[in-house]
Amino acid sequence: YLQAHTFTVFNSHSSLSLSLSLSLLCSHSLGPQQRLCSASASATPMVVLPTWILAMMCLFFFVGAMENITDNKISSLSRSDDVEWNKHAVTNPDEVADEVFALVEMSVRNHTERRKLGYFTCGTGNPIDDCWRCDRNWHKNRKRLADCGIGFGRNAIGGRDGRFYVVTDPRDDDAVNPRPGTLRHAVIQDRPLWIVFKRDMVIQLKQELIVNSFKTIDGRGANVHIANGGCITIQYVTNVIVHGLHIHDCRPTGNAMVRSSETHFGWRTMADGDAISIFGSSHVWIDHNSLSHCADGLVDAVMGSTAITISNNHMTHHNEVILLGHSDSYMRDKAMQVTIAYNHFGVGLIQRMPRCRHGYFHVVNNDYTHWEMYAIGGSAGPTINSQGNRYAAPKNPFAKEVTKRVETPASHWKGWNWRSEGDLLQNGAYFTSSGAAASGSYARASSLAAKSSSLVGTITSDAGALPCRRGRQCSS
Repeated sequence: YLQAHTFTVFNSHSSLSLSLSLSLLCSHSLGPQQRLCSASASATPMVVLPTWILAMMCLFFFVGAMENITDNKISSLSRSDDVEWNKHAVTNPDEVADEVFALVEMSVRNHTERRKLGYFTCGTGNPIDDCWRCDRNWHKNRKRLADCGIGFGRNAIGGRDGRFYVVTDPRDDDAVNPRPGTLRHAVIQDRPLWIVFKRDMVIQLKQELIVNSFKTIDGRGANVHIANGGCITIQYVTNVIVHGLHIHDCRPTGNAMVRSSETHFGWRTMADGDAISIFGSSHVWIDHNSLSHCADGLVDAVMGSTAITISNNHMTHHNEVILLGHSDSYMRDKAMQVTIAYNHFGVGLIQRMPRCRHGYFHVVNNDYTHWEMYAIGGSAGPTINSQGNRYAAPKNPFAKEVTKRVETPASHWKGWNWRSEGDLLQNGAYFTSSGAAASGSYARASSLAAKSSSLVGTITSDAGALPCRRGRQCSS
């Protein structure tokens, strides 16, 4: 006996409910054995249908439902049940990708696969990269990156425990009320987010981009430039990862209202024009970015910031590269711990790679191919542990020294703990050590095991933002 049937079809993106209400009046076209009418005209008519008719009806509506899902699959993604609070926040960022692109990638991969088991290895000796880059399905497990950190910033988890946010709009026309889909709208949210980009884009920020806690900005899979405007500020927050961006030509901004969270915005004085400014923050990891041509520093960490790793970056064409500690008189920087590892300090750099104050700094397995004044400088008694780096001095005979004690007499800096251990010094480069030589004096400036300086060229060969493609190992 059938009065109504409801067929429900689900797939991973959407649900479709089809309801068929049948009210079949008694008809003499049906034989007496196939109908049952109520004795009362006011009663609901009931009809007995043969099994094969019901089966055909089920098949008809099922096929129609699936056809509708297929035709509308991509357009339904932004309205799916996976979207929790905004169409840009998704469980899986690949849901917004064009399926045609995925099919093309699969076809290319099937035709070009030449690697045989035991024949190819992607291991480079770089423990960060070897943790995730060997997987050609990295795009399906982006958050694995958060488990690959090293050094003092190794516990930075960024947005690992949150949803994905897909940036679809490069505009930045309102620093107080940013439109959904923009990078600014993503970074101010009061919840963990792993931020990715739908396509290549150049983002020109009208004001500095103030990043909230528990955020990962992940540029892998797109060519993302933050350029020709404000750049990134990480202020009084924790757990931030910045990965895979091109950041350049940053300019001073400010004297404007800027939002820093969902619930707060305020007046900002002038920002210096750093590529990345870290201010009173902890558990920060800056990895695989290409940084150049900014008005002030490329990476500055000041005002008691600590638990920071700066790794795998390619830095070029800049004067004052990295500043760690802003004032000799600011004592809170005595607790600062920063790891500088696997970076390539390249063409057009002048000084501060880094310039340190007060704290503890592990400079390990970096490639210094260019400087004009000096590579590593400091004041106010920092502890600097230089291990396994390659220092290639410039041709200038007066700029061969790797180190510089800034505006400090030798009678003061002779007690500072600065050491060079296993560094490769080329083209007449020399490192002026001071203070204690015993390893115990550098315990608080030791954050990972250094590899041989002979491996630095390989370890840093892919420094900078990587041109990653989905479905392939992420390599330059």
